[in-house]
Amino acid sequence: MIRLAKLREIPEILNITKACGEEMLSRGIAQWNDHYPSEEAFLNDVKREELFVLFKDSSLIGSVVLSKHMDEEYKAVKWLCPDENNRYVHRLAIHPKFQGQGYARKLMDFAEEKARTEGAVSIRLDTFSQNKRNERFYEQRGYQRLGSVYFPNQSQHPFYCYELLLKPAH
Repeated sequence: MIRLAKLREIPEILNITKACGEEMLSRGIAQWNDHYPSEEAFLNDVKREELFVLFKDSSLIGSVVLSKHMDEEYKAVKWLCPDENNRYVHRLAIHPKFQGQGYARKLMDFAEEKARTEGAVSIRLDTFSQNKRNERFYEQRGYQRLGSVYFPNQSQHPFYCYELLLKPAH
């Protein structure tokens, strides 16, 4: 089941993103740290009704942000289509115990379908240049790599920007 997140679930979501950060670090990927993802970011996501959570049985195991808001860092990227009615995916997280079982695909299927039904023309996102597993994940879904952005609080390495053009919902 996937639904909008509630404020009271933020501590649990932060536990998941912390576990993900530790798991990535164990593979030499310093992507998520004490600065990101932050409680403040998730509070804003909930207020904007853009944070969605995934449950397996009754356990919260993952989350994703589907936003209409374009980050300042994205403005310099040469996107495939105009900056009108796009959606932005951020902070996709599946607890490490449940990774590799198709749950990230379920969240992305949900995000893409929701964006389509809302009439969005594309989905845009970024992924860490040192995280080859994530790059393959998005490329296999048809996302095109377009450019790089930097988030100094996270890493000196770039984050690659991707976009998927959406076909209208039937």
